[in-house]
Amino acid sequence: MSEAGAVPAGKPSVKRAEALNLRVLEVAAPILQSYGLELVEAICAGQGPRTVIRVFIDKPGGVTLTDCEQAHRSLSPALDVMDPFPHAYTLEVSSPGLDRPLRGVRDYRRLIGQPVNLKLREPIHEQWRIVGTVVEVEDGAVTLVVQQKKSTETVRIEFDHIALARRKVEFS
Repeated sequence: MSEAGAVPAGKPSVKRAEALNLRVLEVAAPILQSYGLELVEAICAGQGPRTVIRVFIDKPGGVTLTDCEQAHRSLSPALDVMDPFPHAYTLEVSSPGLDRPLRGVRDYRRLIGQPVNLKLREPIHEQWRIVGTVVEVEDGAVTLVVQQKKSTETVRIEFDHIALARRKVEFS
């Protein structure tokens, strides 16, 4: 295994783990894009031979098992060339799930017209959590229509004020 891509043995530091995640993202994103897949996140967890690289992919209409298999077959040799560890590791490729955290403007735009759950950093109208339908997305904020008990309210929330956002999954 090459020294350039190797991470020293032992417990990786946070900076080293972040650098490794970034390198995996840089290698994986263009490969996945060539298949029409979006790289949502890459996480390196564990240490030693129990290290796992988890790659989460998405695409409009959702991810299939075939998409995950194709991504795995394509990423595995590319990551082997990158040689991220001086030992064996496991590569996992999967969908992030319906209720994955929303990470960027693109995630919010994808959900226009759909309900989301927001956990806020600061309360709005004494509420720390808001459920509403996404109606507009700007670079710095999202606008929701929130159904109150007797009225409907439009609320604009800057992304900096959102601690956690997820799609509201409803089962019928």
